[in-house]
Amino acid sequence: MLLFFILYAFFILYFINILTSNLCTKKEIPEERQPELFRTINILITILLFSSYLDLQFT
Repeated sequence: MLLFFILYAFFILYFINILTSNLCTKKEIPEERQPELFRTINILITILLFSSYLDLQFT
């Protein structure tokens, strides 16, 4: 189960990063703000994935 969830998490993070990149291109977000945006989104998605994993483990 853990291996499946890790692979799933990498897929989700990869897909979210592609969507974030498309957002930056479409909205013309300046290059100096993009690392902050990517970092924030990646941290929030990681927290969401980790809490989902804990929810699955303890229910």
